[in-house]
Amino acid sequence: MPDAPAVITVADVQHLAGLSRIALSAEEVEHLAGELTQIVESVRRVQQVVTPDVPATSHPLPLEGAPRPDVVGLVLTQEQVLSGAPAARDGRFVVPAILGEEQ
Repeated sequence: MPDAPAVITVADVQHLAGLSRIALSAEEVEHLAGELTQIVESVRRVQQVVTPDVPATSHPLPLEGAPRPDVVGLVLTQEQVLSGAPAARDGRFVVPAILGEEQ
Protein backbone atom coordinates (compact mmCIF):
# COMPACT_ATOMS: atom_id res chain seq x y z
CA MET A 1 0.00 0.00 0.00
CA PRO A 2 1.20 3.54 -0.58
CA ASP A 3 2.61 5.58 2.31
CA ALA A 4 -0.01 8.30 1.85
CA PRO A 5 -2.89 7.94 4.29
CA ALA A 6 -6.01 6.39 2.80
CA VAL A 7 -9.05 8.58 3.19
CA ILE A 8 -12.64 7.38 3.01
CA THR A 9 -14.59 10.43 1.94
CA VAL A 10 -18.13 11.44 2.78
CA ALA A 11 -18.99 10.79 -0.88
CA ASP A 12 -17.59 7.24 -0.56
CA VAL A 13 -19.77 6.55 2.48
CA GLN A 14 -22.85 8.02 0.81
CA HIS A 15 -22.22 5.88 -2.28
CA LEU A 16 -21.80 2.69 -0.22
CA ALA A 17 -24.89 3.50 1.85
CA GLY A 18 -26.88 3.94 -1.35
CA LEU A 19 -25.66 0.63 -2.75
CA SER A 20 -26.52 -1.05 0.55
CA ARG A 21 -29.88 0.71 0.77
CA ILE A 22 -29.00 2.07 4.21
CA ALA A 23 -30.41 5.45 5.20
CA LEU A 24 -27.80 7.51 7.07
CA SER A 25 -28.03 10.99 8.51
CA ALA A 26 -25.36 13.58 7.66
CA GLU A 27 -23.85 13.10 11.14
CA GLU A 28 -23.68 9.32 10.67
CA VAL A 29 -22.01 9.72 7.29
CA GLU A 30 -19.38 12.06 8.75
CA HIS A 31 -18.79 9.72 11.70
CA LEU A 32 -18.47 6.63 9.50
CA ALA A 33 -16.10 8.35 7.09
CA GLY A 34 -13.71 9.03 9.98
CA GLU A 35 -14.04 5.55 11.46
CA LEU A 36 -13.56 3.79 8.12
CA THR A 37 -10.50 5.91 7.37
CA GLN A 38 -9.04 4.91 10.73
CA ILE A 39 -9.75 1.21 10.04
CA VAL A 40 -8.08 1.37 6.62
CA GLU A 41 -5.06 3.11 8.15
CA SER A 42 -4.80 0.48 10.89
CA VAL A 43 -4.84 -2.32 8.31
CA ARG A 44 -2.17 -0.49 6.30
CA ARG A 45 0.08 -0.28 9.37
CA VAL A 46 -0.36 -3.98 10.14
CA GLN A 47 0.46 -4.89 6.55
CA GLN A 48 3.74 -3.00 6.85
CA VAL A 49 4.76 -5.17 9.82
CA VAL A 50 3.85 -8.54 8.31
CA THR A 51 6.86 -10.43 7.01
CA PRO A 52 7.01 -13.61 4.92
CA ASP A 53 8.63 -15.59 7.76
CA VAL A 54 5.63 -15.07 10.06
CA PRO A 55 2.98 -17.72 9.40
CA ALA A 56 -0.62 -16.60 9.08
CA THR A 57 -2.85 -17.74 11.95
CA SER A 58 -6.55 -17.73 12.57
CA HIS A 59 -6.24 -18.29 16.34
CA PRO A 60 -3.52 -17.23 18.79
CA LEU A 61 -3.67 -20.63 20.52
CA PRO A 62 -4.08 -24.04 18.92
CA LEU A 63 -7.63 -25.33 18.88
CA GLU A 64 -8.18 -28.53 20.78
CA GLY A 65 -10.97 -31.01 20.34
CA ALA A 66 -12.94 -31.79 17.27
CA PRO A 67 -16.20 -30.25 16.18
CA ARG A 68 -19.25 -32.32 16.88
CA PRO A 69 -20.15 -34.86 14.24
CA ASP A 70 -22.65 -33.76 11.63
CA VAL A 71 -25.67 -35.91 12.41
CA VAL A 72 -29.00 -35.58 10.65
CA GLY A 73 -31.76 -34.99 13.16
CA LEU A 74 -35.43 -34.18 12.97
CA VAL A 75 -35.91 -31.73 10.12
CA LEU A 76 -38.84 -30.15 8.35
CA THR A 77 -39.88 -31.40 4.96
CA GLN A 78 -39.71 -29.09 1.98
CA GLU A 79 -43.50 -28.80 2.01
CA GLN A 80 -43.52 -27.85 5.71
CA VAL A 81 -40.90 -25.16 5.17
CA LEU A 82 -42.63 -23.68 2.14
CA SER A 83 -46.05 -23.75 3.81
CA GLY A 84 -45.12 -20.63 5.80
CA ALA A 85 -43.67 -18.74 2.83
CA PRO A 86 -45.60 -15.82 1.36
CA ALA A 87 -44.82 -17.17 -2.12
CA ALA A 88 -43.24 -20.36 -3.45
CA ARG A 89 -42.76 -21.91 -6.88
CA ASP A 90 -41.08 -25.12 -8.03
CA GLY A 91 -40.07 -26.01 -4.46
CA ARG A 92 -38.34 -22.67 -3.83
CA PHE A 93 -39.07 -19.41 -2.07
CA VAL A 94 -40.14 -16.58 -4.37
CA VAL A 95 -38.61 -13.25 -3.43
CA PRO A 96 -38.71 -9.85 -5.14
CA ALA A 97 -35.88 -9.17 -7.58
CA ILE A 98 -33.54 -6.34 -6.60
CA LEU A 99 -30.90 -6.50 -9.34
CA GLY A 100 -31.34 -3.97 -12.08
CA GLU A 101 -33.39 -1.57 -9.96
CA GLU A 102 -32.72 2.13 -10.22
CA GLN A 103 -30.24 3.29 -7.61
